[in-house]
Amino acid sequence: MAVTEKLMWKVYAGVIGAATTIAVQKLVTKAWEAATGEGVPDINDPEVPLSRAVIWATASGLGVGVSQLVVNRFLHRRWMSNFSHNGPSRLRTKLDF
Repeated sequence: MAVTEKLMWKVYAGVIGAATTIAVQKLVTKAWEAATGEGVPDINDPEVPLSRAVIWATASGLGVGVSQLVVNRFLHRRWMSNFSHNGPSRLRTKLDF
């Protein structure tokens, strides 16, 4: 695989992944505010109850994690349809760190 394809993949996946993560984080924040009627808790503030901080961290992490899964699958399908082979990140083996 050419170096230019690897660079193109990194730019392509990086830009779309970053934009999606920002959008999903804003969406999760708005959903939290709509559901609780309050702003997002500062999870580092000792005054915030631990249960509330854990629920926010779980909801936020789950939202971003699922969006990354969906975006990665979408990117790989698009790459395959355009280049007829797997993207560079799919070529790694379990031994690559």
